[in-house]
Amino acid sequence: MESLGRVLIVIPTYNERDNLPMITARVRAALPGADVLVVDDNSPDGTGEVADGIAAGDERVHVLHREGKEGLGAAYIHAFRWGLDEGYNVLVEMDADGSHQPEELHKLLEAIDDGADLSIGSRWVPGGRVVNWPFARVLLSRGANIYTRLMLGMPVRDATAGFRAYRASTLEKIGLADVESQGYCFQVDLTLRTNRHGLRVVEVPITFVERTVGTSKMSSRVMAESFWRVAVWGLQGLPARLRGRRD
Repeated sequence: MESLGRVLIVIPTYNERDNLPMITARVRAALPGADVLVVDDNSPDGTGEVADGIAAGDERVHVLHREGKEGLGAAYIHAFRWGLDEGYNVLVEMDADGSHQPEELHKLLEAIDDGADLSIGSRWVPGGRVVNWPFARVLLSRGANIYTRLMLGMPVRDATAGFRAYRASTLEKIGLADVESQGYCFQVDLTLRTNRHGLRVVEVPITFVERTVGTSKMSSRVMAESFWRVAVWGLQGLPARLRGRRD
């Protein structure tokens, strides 16, 4: 994997002090040559201080402190800009709660090494699965992704997935400056931008494990934003899709 250059694993946090030591240790064990960037939104439970302690003992762990809870998308944009400025070649997204298994990071990087511009750890391609999810949550995620595929005409089965790797060149091409989406919609937004730029998106099967510590950040506001933004993007892209079918 040395051919990929410098790899940065970005882990956004908000109230994840109990999960962070475990997940950073697993990432460092799985990819000793990669760096880790923890992006904390001023967690009231002291996650930022825990991150500083980890970074003090490991030169490959870095921490960005943000002023408050400004959303997942804003945290990732901040991290991506930092990573691009620091000269990283591949930037990886993953959650702090253990739902994304560090031991599967190599799958994302192998896909990039094989030519993908964006690789997505997918729950909904053959070989992908979820563990300890209630049926309602499975139905919601599958339904959201079917809705996204239909509205956007994009052949990605898990566009809402947050376990993914980007080439630095991909992030530079797709226009981060005007990204305003948050939550799971942020993932759809960047996938759509990558697809519309004609770049290669590859899904690799992963096992998603429901968190055992802490609480999910999913909310009705996040779901509502995703629904209406996808609808708007779908309508905006409809003329081009129709022209493509006629051609």
